[in-house]
Amino acid sequence: MVRKELIKRSPLRLLEQSIHGGVGKGNIGIIAARKGTGKTACLVHIATDQLLQDKQVIHVSFSSRTDHIMAWYEDIFREIAKKRDLEDAMNVHDEIVRNRVVMNFNQHGITAEQLLKSLRAMISDGGFAADTIVVDGYDFETGDPRTLVQLREFIRELGLTVWISASTHRDSPNYDKNGVPAMLVPFLENISVLITLTPEEKHIRLRLVKDHDQYRKEDLHLELDSKTLLIREE
Repeated sequence: MVRKELIKRSPLRLLEQSIHGGVGKGNIGIIAARKGTGKTACLVHIATDQLLQDKQVIHVSFSSRTDHIMAWYEDIFREIAKKRDLEDAMNVHDEIVRNRVVMNFNQHGITAEQLLKSLRAMISDGGFAADTIVVDGYDFETGDPRTLVQLREFIRELGLTVWISASTHRDSPNYDKNGVPAMLVPFLENISVLITLTPEEKHIRLRLVKDHDQYRKEDLHLELDSKTLLIREE
């Protein structure tokens, strides 16, 4: 399959349609689920879809190691290329690698100002014209809601889109009346899109909780394949 057709037929087009065309520039999307449910796979699939569209992505990781992040990208690309029989896959792979940067931070060793300064240096001074930032490993339980305020101001200034993963408690998944995990409630004002992952017997279901100004608690008719780790239509 040629690259243009692959992009057109991606199940992520259905996700974009469900949220009025996507998260949108200057906005933050969250994928929330308990640990080990597939949040990173979803983030990397979204990032890879952006890369296939010739967009540039910065992956911010608050994990102690980044080698597993690189492995995720390799695995996800390999599965997409195999599933869709992508033409000239190796050249496409090399091209999208050039459009991706991974940055690693210690959440408790850096302020929001320092983080944004590093991102600005990469984008403005480093000449890396990012379109999308994905963030994994951020601990919302100990995080400061003002961080999202500053992040949103930053991406609105530069016209960027952000996706962040959020880990909920396995043993105590508390939600408010709209289906929002309790730990995210203090951050809600600066979250445009909220998607939760729900494990089922053979797959992981994606549900839309917040769609910009609406709370919907809606099945997206998308699921995460537990074998390929790709988002797919039901």
